[in-house]
Amino acid sequence: MKILVVDDEPQILRALRTTLRGAGYDVKTAATGEEALAAAAADPPEAVILDLVLPDLHGTEVCRELRVWSAAPILVLSAVGDEQEKVAALDAGADDYVTKPFGMDELLARLRASLRRAATASEPVLKVGELVVDLEKHAVSFGGRPVSLTPNEFDLLRYLAQNEGKLLTHQMILREVWGPRYGSESHYLHVYVSQLRRKIEPDPARPRYLLTEPGAGYRLVNPLAVSS
Repeated sequence: MKILVVDDEPQILRALRTTLRGAGYDVKTAATGEEALAAAAADPPEAVILDLVLPDLHGTEVCRELRVWSAAPILVLSAVGDEQEKVAALDAGADDYVTKPFGMDELLARLRASLRRAATASEPVLKVGELVVDLEKHAVSFGGRPVSLTPNEFDLLRYLAQNEGKLLTHQMILREVWGPRYGSESHYLHVYVSQLRRKIEPDPARPRYLLTEPGAGYRLVNPLAVSS
C-alpha cells in the first residue's frame, strides 16, 4: 500500500519512512508542495501524510489540490497551537491531524483508521462499538435496543458514523447535514449534538462515543477500540 509523506524536515522524513516501511507500507517522499502534487499525480498513493508548513505551498493548498481528483485519506501534521491551521486543512479536505511532536504509535493508529474508513465508507450498516446505524432502513440501535431519532439527528449521526474516528469541523458538519447557509451556525450544531448524546450515550454528561475536540469539532469513536 503506497503512502506519500510530505515534509521539508529531513529528519522527520527519514523517521517516517523507516517507521512506515517497517509497518509494511510502500513509502514515497516529497519535501515541497509542488513535489507532492507531482508525485501524487504520477503514482497515486492510497494515503498522504502531509506537513502543513512547507517551503512553497501551504499544506491547506495541497489538500485542496489533491481533493480535486483524489479521495485518498490525508493525515496532516501540525505544530502545537496552530488550531486555525488545523481547522482550515480539515475544511480543505484533510481527514485527520497529528500534532507535532507526535508519537509514531499514534500516527500509525490514525493512518490505519483513515484507511479503514476509506475502505468501508460505502457499507450500508455501520457499527461503532454498541452503536449500529442502518443507512438503508434509517434505523439506529444501541446495545440491541432501538433508538428513536429525528431526521436531522439521524443525518448528523450518519455523517459522523461514516467518518468514524475522523475529526469533523463544525463547518464541515453544518454544510453536509444542513446545507451551506448554516455554515457559521455553530450554536445550532451544539444543540443537536447535545440531543444526540442524550439518546446514544450511556452517560451523556461523560460522553464516550461522541467526543468534542475543543476549538475544532467532533469525532464519533468506538470507546472499546480506544481503550484497548
